Amino acid sequence: MPTFDMDPYDGDENNYMPQEDDWDRDMLLDPAWEKQQRKTFTAWCNSHLRKAGTQIENIEEDFRDGLKLMLLLEVISGERLAKPERGKMRVHKISNVNKALHYITSKGVKLVSIGAEEIVDGNAKMTLGMIWTIILRFAIQDISVEETSAKEGLLLWCQRKTAPYKNVNIQNFHISWKDGLGFCALIHRHRPELIDYGKLRKDDPMTNLNTAFDVAEKYLDIPKMLDAEDIVSTLRPDEKAIMTYVSCYYHAFSGKQKAETAANRICKVLAVNQENEQLMEDYEKLASDLLEWIRRTIPWLENRAPENTMQAMQQKLEDFRDYRRQHKPPKVQEKCQLEINFNTLQTKLRLSNRPAFMPSEGKMVSDVSNAWGGLEGAEKGYEEWLLNEIRRLERLDHLAEKFRQKAAIHETWTEGKEVMLQARDFETASLSEIKALLKKHEAFESDLAAHQDRVEQIAAIAQELNELDYYDSPSVNARCQNICDQWDALGALTQKRSEALQRTEKLLETIDQLYLEFAKRAAPFNNWMEGAMEDLQDTFIVHTIEEIQGLSTAHEQFKATLPDADKERGAILGIHNEIAKIVATYHVNMAGTNPYTTINPQDINAKWDKVRQLVPQRDQALIEEHARQQNNERLRRQFANQANVIGPWIQTKMEEIGRISIEMHGTLEDQLTHLRQYEKNIVNYKPKIDQLEETHQLIQEHIRVGWEQLLTTIARTINEIENQILTRDAKGISQDQMNEFRASFNHFDRDHSGTLGAEEFKACLISLGFDIANDAQGEAEFSRIMSIVDPNRVGVVTFQAFIDFMSRETADTDTADQVMASFKVLAGDKNYILADELRRELPPDQAEYCIARMAPYAGPDAIPGALDYMSFSTALYGESDL
Repeated sequence: MPTFDMDPYDGDENNYMPQEDDWDRDMLLDPAWEKQQRKTFTAWCNSHLRKAGTQIENIEEDFRDGLKLMLLLEVISGERLAKPERGKMRVHKISNVNKALHYITSKGVKLVSIGAEEIVDGNAKMTLGMIWTIILRFAIQDISVEETSAKEGLLLWCQRKTAPYKNVNIQNFHISWKDGLGFCALIHRHRPELIDYGKLRKDDPMTNLNTAFDVAEKYLDIPKMLDAEDIVSTLRPDEKAIMTYVSCYYHAFSGKQKAETAANRICKVLAVNQENEQLMEDYEKLASDLLEWIRRTIPWLENRAPENTMQAMQQKLEDFRDYRRQHKPPKVQEKCQLEINFNTLQTKLRLSNRPAFMPSEGKMVSDVSNAWGGLEGAEKGYEEWLLNEIRRLERLDHLAEKFRQKAAIHETWTEGKEVMLQARDFETASLSEIKALLKKHEAFESDLAAHQDRVEQIAAIAQELNELDYYDSPSVNARCQNICDQWDALGALTQKRSEALQRTEKLLETIDQLYLEFAKRAAPFNNWMEGAMEDLQDTFIVHTIEEIQGLSTAHEQFKATLPDADKERGAILGIHNEIAKIVATYHVNMAGTNPYTTINPQDINAKWDKVRQLVPQRDQALIEEHARQQNNERLRRQFANQANVIGPWIQTKMEEIGRISIEMHGTLEDQLTHLRQYEKNIVNYKPKIDQLEETHQLIQEHIRVGWEQLLTTIARTINEIENQILTRDAKGISQDQMNEFRASFNHFDRDHSGTLGAEEFKACLISLGFDIANDAQGEAEFSRIMSIVDPNRVGVVTFQAFIDFMSRETADTDTADQVMASFKVLAGDKNYILADELRRELPPDQAEYCIARMAPYAGPDAIPGALDYMSFSTALYGESDL
């Protein structure tokens, strides 16, 4: 087995401590020193081993298998040693001790005459010598005060700190500490609240030593390594034990100023983290609110349940217009702001070397865009459906009113007809009366046939109302069915009476042909007049000039038939006059009435006068409707002219904004100023959009959408320029470098889309000197770069991501190392920070934030109340950086 020379330096210029006296000879000469070293070295080892959850009881026995020795070296160095042997045999123990000794020598230490066998055999002298060498290397070597180091540096530090105290004169590491005032002075100098130094007496060393040892253990986390009785009763205390114990004071106090600096640095880092987390919370809330609004709005827009009344449908249309004017525009702004916040947050995270922000599942910008697309899809056909439904209800109301009018006229005409047809008057009538009844019945049959068209029209209107899903169809159907049933009954009764009269006709021969002729001609003419009055009073609904012109043409054709109708009226009245002349001439007893019809000349004249009155009224209504349709046509042409101006204007502005974001004219600030002026001009154009909406509310969709897209484009482009300025200033990029980046990006952006595909981006990198070969290694490197510039795997690279990557390649990467170094200074040789220490060094809000961030990452073996290095690193950089 190898034997090591125990020499605390290797002879080069980096010696950390002069050669000590022959320590093993001194220890043999004075057993008290050996006792002190055992206690001190054991306590020192346990102060480090407890971080790993273990300790030693007997220094020469517990290190014999080499396991705790290797663990001690790992704890105090923070490095991982070779894997130890777990066997119980001597050869395994020697192998473990050799690994520890090899590690010590790798740190520039020569171990004179120390071999693994002596340690395994429990040689106390060799074991103490080895531990002392470890203490020198890891606890004392790095002490430096004014160009003096190690022992001399530690002594100078003690002298400087205790200089102001009377009765304290530190000249060495043995008798200068026997009265205990030196230990108390060191504590009082740094923590005056812990010791009332004025009450201490030089002649009471036991009290002084015990006070110092108790206070150091309780408040400074320095374990008791010495016994007051041993120091007082020994003529010359062991120098190595005193030096070991005093070095703990140095490490506890000397780093205070560095710890404050480290704490400030940590405060800044934590403040940035808090700000970024607040931005993340704001994004999550804004995305949640916007998605919730979309989720609530889409079912409303997809609801196609029609209303029964025109008033209810008009209210639906007004509600939709309120949504378009008042509710949707703020949400468009929120969507734009959400994208801006997301891009700004990602830029800040890149500048802080933090992982990219990944929103919660379902709250990505793409998720919001998809949901917005669904909203607009639902909105697209809603207004058209509303207008079609309103037109349907208008037609239904018109048809329903027409049905009621025709049904009322028909029901009035049929009133009493069944009673008349069922009458048995012919049974007692004279021949002339019989003939009169027969002729009257023939006239009724003619009248009945004339009403056949009206009944068919009533049935057709009812059928159309059913097909258009009229809400009051049951009552219409019931009324129509009553009319049809009554019509069938009238037909049957008419046929029955006709047969009865024909059987009696052979008995009755005399008949008044004139009355019959009058009845035959008066009934159709009367029906024609009733139909004419009905048509002249019929309401009409038109939407175009062509429709009103068609009605006017039909009305002119009707007026052309009036002269012939007037001739027919004169002929009918002439028949009546002839009847009167015959009655007067021959004194015929006709009871003053026409037995064949109820129509009389007064009725004909009254209805004819009514027809002549209704004709000019119909003329005036058609003229007014024609004027209204001409005015509507003028408004439609005016709207088209305005829309044809505003639409191309919006498209032109969109193209100009795109060119500004791609071309390189002036600095980023010049581009930003130019864009802000564009934004101001666009906003000032808003009154023309409002004027267009006032011209016609129902055909504003594509102009409003174009206006919203223009506002979104100018806001997004301004945000991109601002992020480029933020990146340029944070990374120290010159304007020439920014122009060079833009020129390279534009060169490979063939389609001027503002983004680069994967292959375009790869070609751009190669042109800039990146070594990306067409092999497995080159593909792996390119995949790594794409994960940085395209963390969401969209497949394209934006210019902002491109300049972030280029600036990141040249940025100073020492920030994280500095923060971690500050952590080590703050932790000292413990390699961890107690929560109470963190609260004492940091402001309260920062300390509590740091503790809360690190707590979830602490391992199962963490010391209660302690935050270790690994937890801090995880909390600061994220789990992916470890």
